[in-house]
Amino acid sequence: MSGLTLADLSVPLSALRLLAVDFPHLPAPWVDVATVYPERLSLSFHDDFAAFEAWREALNIAPESVVHRVQRDGRTQVLKALMVFAGAELELTGYTSVPDPERVLAGSGAAA
Repeated sequence: MSGLTLADLSVPLSALRLLAVDFPHLPAPWVDVATVYPERLSLSFHDDFAAFEAWREALNIAPESVVHRVQRDGRTQVLKALMVFAGAELELTGYTSVPDPERVLAGSGAAA
């Protein structure tokens, strides 16, 4: 057991409640609140960068603050942004498959 109570997660849960009230029209994310990071609210989108972008714009996260990386041997692209919302550390993450991983890796600047 973590020793935490549900009250210890009130900051991210309150932030989630505010997001639901303020942005009910946006795509539903995968939501994660965990005792490991009791101040964090994680919203993630799988195979849908458009949903990630809709949330990024709604939350006024600057495009230049989004980190892009590729994982799983070039098969998955990841977008990640962090911000503080209603006192919670909000982590916004988008994942999508790379249609042709070899083409992405070949275009990464490596000499042919």
